[in-house]
Amino acid sequence: MFSYVSGAVRASLVTFALCGFAYPLAVTGVGQLLMPDQANGSLQRSADGKIIGSRLIGQQWSDPQWFHGRPSATMDLSDPTKASPYNAANTSASNLGPTSKALQDRLTGDREALEQAQPELAGKALPSDMLTTSASGLDPDITPANASLQAPRVAKARGAPPEQVAALAEQHITSRSLGIFGEPRVNVLELNLALEKAFPRK
Repeated sequence: MFSYVSGAVRASLVTFALCGFAYPLAVTGVGQLLMPDQANGSLQRSADGKIIGSRLIGQQWSDPQWFHGRPSATMDLSDPTKASPYNAANTSASNLGPTSKALQDRLTGDREALEQAQPELAGKALPSDMLTTSASGLDPDITPANASLQAPRVAKARGAPPEQVAALAEQHITSRSLGIFGEPRVNVLELNLALEKAFPRK
């Protein structure tokens, strides 16, 4: 009996040492050595070195002079009835199905707000990511079509030439990873930082 117990304890300790310490330390070391930016969260810093966000986590952009990210359905941890967009501590989707009245009401309200901000979009077919949330609620990217439709609003708010703002958005399109994975996309944080540099707010 003792031999079985001692063998199980030794196996557990070895597994704990390998999986709990050796492997995490090795992976962390390799990550810091080969890809320190990605290993540390793909953080974006301002000119003075201040962290202003991560290229992997979306942020709430609501002013007309910015490109807006995909809607987020994450909630406030202290009060699940309150929305807290892009809350990385509570990543989740709304889990509302296509027959949900709450989802239909939210989509209708968001569509009306969008058409008030950009009347030229009234009645037009829109890219799905302009109104629908992602599974994580933290998506940092939008589709090129989404960015293209937002460009006139951003240009008007900044007093910038629409074609130049549209060209800037096009320059920030990232193609499929390795040519086959994912879809073409635009990182909203990177685009807005380039936008502020090219056409500063007045």
